[in-house]
Amino acid sequence: MKTQKLIVFAGLMLAFFSLSGFKSHLKVNSTFSILEDQEGLIVYATFDGKEDYGYNFITKGKDDEEHTLTFQNVEDDVLKEFNLNSDDLIGTKFKITFNKDTEVTTDEDDMEIEEEINTITKLEKL
Repeated sequence: MKTQKLIVFAGLMLAFFSLSGFKSHLKVNSTFSILEDQEGLIVYATFDGKEDYGYNFITKGKDDEEHTLTFQNVEDDVLKEFNLNSDDLIGTKFKITFNKDTEVTTDEDDMEIEEEINTITKLEKL
């Protein structure tokens, strides 16, 4: 009976140590790792112009309502191919590949501020 308990105990310890060696790929730190960066997202939208805060595109959601998507950054090679800084492309429909990152900063009251940063990595004119 003592040998049986020892074998069961050894088996449980082996399972514990083998499972505890796995790492989560979520970022665990003070910025809430639920806010995982996403790369290679795709959306189809119509260019609506550039503002001080970013590049606006209009798309229709599942609710059939129009929504404005704002991209704060555009990679240089994309801007060389498509001059989004001019009004010439307003009304043009694109397939947009982009990355979504969350930037967390602290204000003067030590409160965390989360800001979503969208970066266009590829544009295809439709």
